[in-house]
Amino acid sequence: MDVSLFLCAIFLVLGQFGSLTQAAPRAFFVFGDSLVDSGNNNFLATTARADAYPYGIDHPSHQATGRFSNGYNIPDLISLRIGSEPTLPYLNPQLNGQKLLIGANFASAGIGILNDTGVQFVNIIRATQQLQYFEQYQQRVSALIGPEQTEKLINDALVLVTLGGNDFVNNYYLVPFSARSRQYSLQDYVPFIISEYRKILLRLHGLGARRVLVTGTGPLGCVPAELAQHSRNGECASELQKAADMYNPQLDDMLRSLNEELGQHVFVGVNTRKMHNDFMRDPAAFGFVTSKVACCGQGPYNGLGLCTPMSNLCPNRDIYAFWDAFHPSERANRLIVDQIMIGATEYMNPMNLSTILALDTNN
Repeated sequence: MDVSLFLCAIFLVLGQFGSLTQAAPRAFFVFGDSLVDSGNNNFLATTARADAYPYGIDHPSHQATGRFSNGYNIPDLISLRIGSEPTLPYLNPQLNGQKLLIGANFASAGIGILNDTGVQFVNIIRATQQLQYFEQYQQRVSALIGPEQTEKLINDALVLVTLGGNDFVNNYYLVPFSARSRQYSLQDYVPFIISEYRKILLRLHGLGARRVLVTGTGPLGCVPAELAQHSRNGECASELQKAADMYNPQLDDMLRSLNEELGQHVFVGVNTRKMHNDFMRDPAAFGFVTSKVACCGQGPYNGLGLCTPMSNLCPNRDIYAFWDAFHPSERANRLIVDQIMIGATEYMNPMNLSTILALDTNN
């Protein structure tokens, strides 16, 4: 290809992307677990909450917001990158009127693909309930702007779904000889939860979602919580790593199959495991002093229990890959969102978010 033509094509795409930021931002919807919960659980009687200091210490409000982060989480950062404001939790009473048109976050810490995942947290918004709330949301918006405009808002929206990790951590491997591990071998459990996930994503498509980012699991056995319980010399927990090794490729295959069935690129695979692995294998290359020890916590690797006002707290959160025993720091989240925006196909398959935005603007 002629170099001048190639440069023209690049400028055309960038121009389209730039013009998008001047237009009204598209609605954004979030479904999933604690990695993307922006505070729904604060409105529920559950132990799965991030509603006390030092959570939120680096958030603009410097308050615990219900995000399992020292500051912004992944949905917040995506919102900012697409020129919008962070979506409010669906259960937040402030989500009404014109704010509904920005979108909504339906995620709830502790949940999984399966309804029995996270039962120890009691009162959480399971995936099926999140979809029911999405239906309710559409009825509310329809009363505001009418059914035709509501359908367009939903079809044009960006959607993020993060599920799966808890189905291992807070279900299959929660206790030795768990009910699910007695029912299924790992080789059978993974295809089972993938098949259940497929039903959730098809239902989401049936409710109008047309651009859906679907994250895989991170390196489950390498988070500080697992190192604290299973590691002697900093090695990752092998069983959980094996689970992630099986789950992520099967998720990719399922998304590819769904897209072929639907005849369009509705579902985009987000390889969060590779994104995490990059800065976990060589933390110094990304400005981290450690990718094993959590900033906030106690015990080995600061990986035991919750992050509380009594926990050890690092003075500089930007040099820790993990904020608490399970969740990335805001800076790690920013690195992940960078790859979501511009990553090659090994990170974002079949395309990254910048490409999606440019294509959708052109259409």
